[in-house]
Amino acid sequence: MKASYKGIFTEERALFQAQNISVAESVFDVGESPLKHSRDTEVSGTVFKGKYPLWYSSGTFVHDSTFAEGARAALWYTNDIRICDTLYAAPKGIRKCRNVTLTNVNFTDAPETLWSCRDVRISGVTVKGDYLAKDCENMVIEGLTLDGKYSFDGCRNVTISNSTIIGRDAFWNCENITVKNCRISGEYLGWNTKNLTLIDCTIESLQGMCYIGNLVLKRCRLINTTLAFEYSTVDADICGSIDSVINPLGGIIRADSIGELILDEQQVDVRRTQIILRDKCAV
Repeated sequence: MKASYKGIFTEERALFQAQNISVAESVFDVGESPLKHSRDTEVSGTVFKGKYPLWYSSGTFVHDSTFAEGARAALWYTNDIRICDTLYAAPKGIRKCRNVTLTNVNFTDAPETLWSCRDVRISGVTVKGDYLAKDCENMVIEGLTLDGKYSFDGCRNVTISNSTIIGRDAFWNCENITVKNCRISGEYLGWNTKNLTLIDCTIESLQGMCYIGNLVLKRCRLINTTLAFEYSTVDADICGSIDSVINPLGGIIRADSIGELILDEQQVDVRRTQIILRDKCAV
C-alpha cells in the first residue's frame, strides 16, 4: 500500500528518495528536486513550481497535474514515466529518459523538450516549442499537434500518424521515419535523412525532402511545395501536381503534372530518374 502525502512543500528535496508513495492535491513550490531519486510514485492534482522535480526516478505516474513555468528541466534521467491529462508549461522537460508515455498532455512552452529519450509513446499531445524530440529512438506517435521548428532532429525508428506538424527543418539527420495521414508545413523537410516514408500526407515545403536516401511518398499531396527532391533517391506517388522538382539523384516520380522540372546534367545523372505524368491520381 502506498504512503499518501498532501500539502504544500517548499523545502529542497522535500520527498527525496521516496518510494511507493502517492501525492495528491499538493503544491511543490520553489524548493528544487522535491522527488529526486523517487521510486514508484503517483502524483495527481498537483502543481510543480520549482526546478528539477523528478530526476533519476523510476516508475513515475503524473496525471491531472500542472508543471508551471518554474518547473524547468522537470524529468531528466528518469525511466518508466507516464504523464496524462496534464498541463506542461515548463521548458526543457523530459531528457535522457526511457519508456515514456504521454497522453493528453498540453506542452504550452516546450523548447528543447523530449531529448535523447528511448521507447516513447505519444497520444493526443499538443506542443508549442522548437527542437522537440532531438535524438530520440523508438517512438510511436498518434494525434500530435506541433507548432515548432527543428523537430525530430537525429531521431531513429519513429512512426507518426494522424498528426499536424508546423515548423521548418523537421526530420533532419534521421533514420527510419514513417509518417501516415499527417499534415506537414515547413521549409527544408527531411534533409540528410535515410529511409523516410510519407503515406497519405499533405505537405507544404520550400526545398523539402532533399538529400534523402530512400525517400518514399505514397498517395501524398504536395501543396505550394517547390524545389523538391534535390539529391534524393525517391519513389514518389503524388496525388495532384508538384510546383517544381530539382535534380533528384534517381528513382521514379509520378504526378498529374510538374510545373517546373530542373534536371541539370552537370549535377546528376538524369537517366536514373523516371518521370511519369498522368491526368489524375488513382484512388
